[in-house]
Amino acid sequence: MKKHYQANQTALPLTAGAIGYVSYDYGLALHGMKSRHAPAFPLPDMKWVFYDFFIIEHRQSHAVWFAANGQTMPAEALLAQMEEKIRTRLQEKTLPHTDENSQYALTVQADSTPETYGKALQKLRDYLFAGDVYVTNFTSTLTVQSHCPPYTFFSRLRRDNPSPFGAYLQYGSYQIISASMERLLCLRHDQIETRPIKGTRRRGKTPAEDEKLRQELAQSQKDQSELLMIVDLERNDLHKISQPGSVSVPTLFAIEPYATVFHLVADVTGTLRPGQTAIDALMALFPGGSITGAPKRRAMEIIDELEFSWRQLYTGTIGYLSLDGNCDLNIVIRTAVHYDDRYTIGVGGGITAESDVHFEYEEIWQKAKALLSALKGDVFDYESYLR
Repeated sequence: MKKHYQANQTALPLTAGAIGYVSYDYGLALHGMKSRHAPAFPLPDMKWVFYDFFIIEHRQSHAVWFAANGQTMPAEALLAQMEEKIRTRLQEKTLPHTDENSQYALTVQADSTPETYGKALQKLRDYLFAGDVYVTNFTSTLTVQSHCPPYTFFSRLRRDNPSPFGAYLQYGSYQIISASMERLLCLRHDQIETRPIKGTRRRGKTPAEDEKLRQELAQSQKDQSELLMIVDLERNDLHKISQPGSVSVPTLFAIEPYATVFHLVADVTGTLRPGQTAIDALMALFPGGSITGAPKRRAMEIIDELEFSWRQLYTGTIGYLSLDGNCDLNIVIRTAVHYDDRYTIGVGGGITAESDVHFEYEEIWQKAKALLSALKGDVFDYESYLR
């Protein structure tokens, strides 16, 4: 990326660079650890693809830009070739068929039951009371058999559960479908931002219930203390690569509404030190504190001891690295990986000493509801899985 630096003279976020992911597994290796679990399927620890041609759409105005970089062939020839391909596909009506209104049967298998989940959380609470950790993100994994095509799944999610950091990645033997609302790292010139999320409430069925749940989250001391601990962790991570005195928290305890949930969110910002790069920033922050815990390494050790499955991609990051030195990377939550006719979905939440087992287990299914409903093509009723 240093050798091929290319300035972006436009207001567009990305005109040259790579799109891809880094798995949570890479984060384990980064901290000198290895999971005790067997992987659910073969998945590279990270994958980055440098693209020579980009189509950029403004989702509100629907303006579209083409960017040809001229690496694989002269830029003018590449632009003409791509325009012809697009024109042909539009004329032949061979665009991807999304089948957005069909319904599909689901078979959902959780890697824990309410009983096994409760036992694991009791062990985690023992660690919390002993002072090993202050907050830890605990994840369960759902395996879903469904004939819903991956691109149809993504299209439904984007329509019904729009998210600021979603993604669809097509890698041939496997596909990644993300509706993430959490940003791990954004770098614009020398300005860094991370946006940890801690605290969730479901959306209400009526305006009155909706407001009640919003206020419940806004006034929750448990959720505020949880977010505050992660903000402190993220501030410490940013200090590693930021100019002295530049790290700040412009927003704390903001409530953000989404289609199925409310979230409690903070903004942590800093100014990158001279000589540091987007890669340095990524390595300093990865994996994100909101999906590990505090202190980070001990939380990751406990996570691997108590969780029931290998996280693989879940709680890693998806995004882009621009050749102008900027980047924007999410945290892989609300995400499914499609491989060998099944979907794997990780769902987790922050656990503190005050956590209630029943509430936390229900929150797993509440967070998964948007994805499972999009797969099904109808509202997914998870009540039977709570018993």
